[in-house]
Amino acid sequence: MINLRIMRFAAAAAAFLVVSASAFAQKYQNGLIDKTVAVVGNEVITISDLEEEIRMQAMGGYMSDKTGRCELLEQMMVAKIFLMQSRVDSLEVNNDMVESNLSDRMDRIMSYYGGEEGVEKEFGKPVYKLRQEWRKALEEQTLTQQMQQEVSRKVPELTPYDVQMYIDATDPEDLPVVPMKYQLSQICIYPDRESANLAVKERLLAIRERIINGEKFSTLARIYSQDPGSARKGGELGMASKSIFWPAFSDAAMALKPGVVSQIVETPDGFHIIEVLEKKGDMFNARHILLKPEYTSEDMEKGFHMLDSLKTELQNEAVTFELAARFYSEDPATRTNGGQMADPYTGSSYFEIDQLKPQDYAAIRDLKEGEISEPFSSLDNEGRDGNLVYKIIRVDKILPAHPASFTNDYTLLHEQATQKKQMEAIDEFINSKIKTTYIIIDPLYKDCVFERSGWEEKFRK
Repeated sequence: MINLRIMRFAAAAAAFLVVSASAFAQKYQNGLIDKTVAVVGNEVITISDLEEEIRMQAMGGYMSDKTGRCELLEQMMVAKIFLMQSRVDSLEVNNDMVESNLSDRMDRIMSYYGGEEGVEKEFGKPVYKLRQEWRKALEEQTLTQQMQQEVSRKVPELTPYDVQMYIDATDPEDLPVVPMKYQLSQICIYPDRESANLAVKERLLAIRERIINGEKFSTLARIYSQDPGSARKGGELGMASKSIFWPAFSDAAMALKPGVVSQIVETPDGFHIIEVLEKKGDMFNARHILLKPEYTSEDMEKGFHMLDSLKTELQNEAVTFELAARFYSEDPATRTNGGQMADPYTGSSYFEIDQLKPQDYAAIRDLKEGEISEPFSSLDNEGRDGNLVYKIIRVDKILPAHPASFTNDYTLLHEQATQKKQMEAIDEFINSKIKTTYIIIDPLYKDCVFERSGWEEKFRK
């Protein structure tokens, strides 16, 4: 997929803001003052805009220092250039995308800060006001992205000749190295899930009965729950949006009255009982106890025995792998394809090593093309952790690691060459707009080392 990333900000050189800028930011954070720090055409960036973006990034684990503020300010100024041009070109806001992104942002922030009260305390504004501001910001973001894509789309489609010229002009060390890839087929057998599910339900019902008879939910969650993140907190999940949970879980929780213990709820993670502590709108805080099906050595021996017998039949050519997969495999995703595995995200039938589950790679790493692994235990792609499955894998094809070549890797090189042309077009657009646009930057940031040299002439005298 063509990368339409717009801004390519290399790590800024080590540089720090003057003490006054840091002090000013501290004053803003203490609620004392706000100030315009940059003007780009008709668009304005205030220190509150900058600090709020830093707060958003902190939620994702990115901690901004003084140099980070310089990088972020430059990114925001570049975004304003695209926004200004989008208004000139009369681009229209994608309202569906805005509402979807706004809903996702509200859910994430509400969950992060534990509900409306926590959000309003952190941001110092009522939620309705924040929603208005964020909707406006997301509207601007969609316009910016559309404008960026417009600039990228102006790059003509590259011909094979263009790709060859790109290869000739690029240092061989800078051309991509295509890693080793595997094409694989599998036959999967699940352990007796029905018996295991019945056993875990009986355990969970017994725990539920103990809670109803007076034992503390939190105590039993610490002892029995197989969700390590919440078990140490007595099963408590914290106030969060219902959208972040499996639908069956959130539906059951939202239907409960506080203090009532649910019946058993099944999700791809396992089986739960739930106690709701508090509900506010589409958010809730609940405790849960999670138990997962457990399997015995007898289950494994039975599965391995069946797979070992199948492997013998395959090696004796009594049946083809494809036919055996269609008849015996219990994995619906690969059974209809004769066992051929495909990446669930890309649909590709080729896997790089880091795309394989560790158990799968360990089983096939020493095999040659056409060879079949011994039976082994692995995980499927269901739930967050996957369910236990027994399998054998045949190595259909191995593509050794190699430098990308025009003959064998044209698509990859075409994509890389196109990205380079798009980035050149975007860089040219930004640099020309910096020269011709009315831009003023507050001298508080005069010690920033920006990636683009054109900003130096834009500081307020």
